Amino acid sequence: MKPFLNIAQARTPEGAELTLHSHDTHFYLRVDRQPLMGTNAYESETVLAELACSRLSPLAGARVLIGGLGFGFTLRRALELVAKDATVQVAELLPEIVAWNREHLSAVNGLLLDDPRVQITVGDVFEVINQAPKGHYDAILLDVDNGPIAMVQDGNSRLYQAQGFGAITQALKPGALATFWSASQDRRFEKRLKKAGFKVEVVPTRAYPQAKRKTHTVFVATRPGKAAVA
Repeated sequence: MKPFLNIAQARTPEGAELTLHSHDTHFYLRVDRQPLMGTNAYESETVLAELACSRLSPLAGARVLIGGLGFGFTLRRALELVAKDATVQVAELLPEIVAWNREHLSAVNGLLLDDPRVQITVGDVFEVINQAPKGHYDAILLDVDNGPIAMVQDGNSRLYQAQGFGAITQALKPGALATFWSASQDRRFEKRLKKAGFKVEVVPTRAYPQAKRKTHTVFVATRPGKAAVA
């Protein structure tokens, strides 16, 4: 059996230990030894991008924000869907994640960071959204936690409450979408989104392409108003 290797490690701003591992042909991220993500389970991250970006394919100059780089699977699918003149901004809190994608994960999706459409912002995605010009983004994709009730960073809770919903509404164009990744269903979160004025679709997704059960969830929140057309 091939060994489970510790490749790199870092500390989050709140002091948690973040580690990058490899085993056989796959890579894994852990926080305080608890599994966070792996390159063997990315189907729902792909769906997150598809639900947000499929309608943007014909839209010239689209602006997309992805919260959380991870292993880059959401970024990869978004780039496959948007036009050649689009801008895909990735807000990643930890500079180590960006560095690891370039240094250790180039064969996964790390080379995508050099795509001319990609802008990397090292920082809190909430602050990026909160400081964005009104109606700046055509889509916002959020995959920064294990869901609205499972925070990797305590400060991320703002994204799933009225404060975050208000910032997202202001940053999105009328009729634009925000998609939220979750490891499970969350009826309370769905109700909060609706109360904030979003039209909400709840989409169950598979963790693995070959999985029989849909264990993950993507929440699709549409900002009120008429969507832009190409």
